Amino acid sequence: MAYIIKPLVTEKMTAITEKQNKFGFIVRPDANKIEIKKEVEAQYNVTVTDVNTCVYAGKNKSRYTRSGLLKGRTNAFKKAIVTLKEGDVIDFYSNI
Repeated sequence: MAYIIKPLVTEKMTAITEKQNKFGFIVRPDANKIEIKKEVEAQYNVTVTDVNTCVYAGKNKSRYTRSGLLKGRTNAFKKAIVTLKEGDVIDFYSNI
């Protein structure tokens, strides 16, 4: 079962990756740390030492436009930050 939705490639996550050898992923809300660890190890051929997860709730947003008030909601998601063994690296740009 695929628990990883996509890798997080942002400026903040890239800075953490360079300093601490941690990589971020957006995962399914029902995934637990053991399942995430197994899938990252199988998919990228690395050794995972630690997995941290955090759940983000969706937020209500509104903006004023010429046609009136628009209301919406941002998506809720679960983020996993995976720490790899020293020397292991994941290259997200290898398929480009």
